Amino acid sequence: MMKLISQILAAVLGLWLAVLFVPEVGIELLPDSSFFGIGLTSVWQIFLFLGIVLGLLNFFIKPVLDLITLPLRIITLGLFSLAINMAMIWVVDVIFKELSAPLIWPLLWTTFIIWGLSTLLSIFVKEKE
Repeated sequence: MMKLISQILAAVLGLWLAVLFVPEVGIELLPDSSFFGIGLTSVWQIFLFLGIVLGLLNFFIKPVLDLITLPLRIITLGLFSLAINMAMIWVVDVIFKELSAPLIWPLLWTTFIIWGLSTLLSIFVKEKE
């Protein structure tokens, strides 16, 4: 459970830092922004919602993709996992029009930010074995 919470927290903070420091990444509040009919009225609500979605994708879908692409990750010495992480952020970008991360470089820098935060949080939050 703590790993899921740390993934969500890393995604929320990573998106927030990416919007602050990566020039082409942005989040905007649209008039029709809603979550199951509940209107999102503030930018922090959008950060929280997108972070929850990205954290859930990283927690549930990414391990399956890591297992499927294991031969590619072995051949590329782990660099293909970077492409998987970028694809996760791209999927969130495509699904939700509030997030804008165009082209390769903004996605790459956003991926590095979220990966770094996730690594730091995993050091501080250890699961009991």
